[in-house]
Amino acid sequence: MSGASDVWGEWQKHRARGMRGAEALHREIDRIARAGGITSPVTTRRGLKARLRYLSGPAGLAELAAHGVSRRLLRSWERGAKPSAAKLKAVDDAYWSRRRQNLVRSGALKRILDNNGHGRRMEIFPVDQSAVPDKYRRPLSDRSVQARYIWGDAVKAWATNDIGILDEIWDDVISDLDSDFAAYAYVSGIGIGA
Repeated sequence: MSGASDVWGEWQKHRARGMRGAEALHREIDRIARAGGITSPVTTRRGLKARLRYLSGPAGLAELAAHGVSRRLLRSWERGAKPSAAKLKAVDDAYWSRRRQNLVRSGALKRILDNNGHGRRMEIFPVDQSAVPDKYRRPLSDRSVQARYIWGDAVKAWATNDIGILDEIWDDVISDLDSDFAAYAYVSGIGIGA
């Protein structure tokens, strides 16, 4: 764990609720990546067909196979067999895995977040102190920063689930908050305007 994440290491001691900033960053990048995907549930005919169409190429079929959906099974579905709930989940997991790879490979996600070098405005919401006794509460407010030049590394770290690198990136982001930065090593969430 990096420096800022350790500074306020006892943040949960008095029942504050939140997560590491790196985890919040990972979740928000994931939300943005999913926002542009297929919205119909895989349990609907339309949602299943859309995912299978997306996965119809060699790389997509390999992803399906890696998730336990064989070509033979796909052919049985074409002939009218109904997929089980487990296989529908496997198709959905294969779709999101392949989409994630494509967003990273194409550079599309980085371009969205980098915004031609202008970066994106990031809203930082401090830990939830509603359960903390008054005498232990810290005066924290929502903060906003313009995050630039981090997105290439952040997207790579997100794609590989490298929380360690995201932790270092988060330290860079909150260092712009001056002396108050340690209070934002842990947050209840973040929002990125993308």
